[in-house]
Amino acid sequence: LQLVESGGGLVQPGGSLRLSCAASEERLGHYAIGWFRQAPGKEREGVVCISGGGGIRNYQDSMEGRFAISRDDAKGTVFLQISALKPEDTAVYYCAASGSSCLSGMDYWGKGTLVIVSS
Repeated sequence: LQLVESGGGLVQPGGSLRLSCAASEERLGHYAIGWFRQAPGKEREGVVCISGGGGIRNYQDSMEGRFAISRDDAKGTVFLQISALKPEDTAVYYCAASGSSCLSGMDYWGKGTLVIVSS
C-alpha cells in the first residue's frame, strides 16, 4: 500500500486547509487511516484516526474540534480538514495506514506534506 499526501502549503493564522491522503489500493476500507504531524524540532505526534468502519479517534483531546477526518473509500482517499489554524500547527503532516486498528502501530506511511501557518 502506498500513500501520498497533498494539500499542504502556506496559510495565514485563522485559515483552513484540507489535506488529502491518496492510497494506491482501492480497498482502502480495510485499513484504519491516521494523520500524524511532526513540527520542527519536535517528535511526531498523532492527530486523528479513522477506522475502516468509520469510527474516529482523536489522539489528543486538545485537537478535537479543529481537526476533522473523513474518508471516501470509493476514491481511495482520506481527508484531514483543519480549521482555525495556528502557527503552532506548522508541521509536516503524514498519513499512515494500519491493517488492524487506530490503536495499533501503523504499517504504511506516506512521505508527508508541509503545512506552514504564518502571516
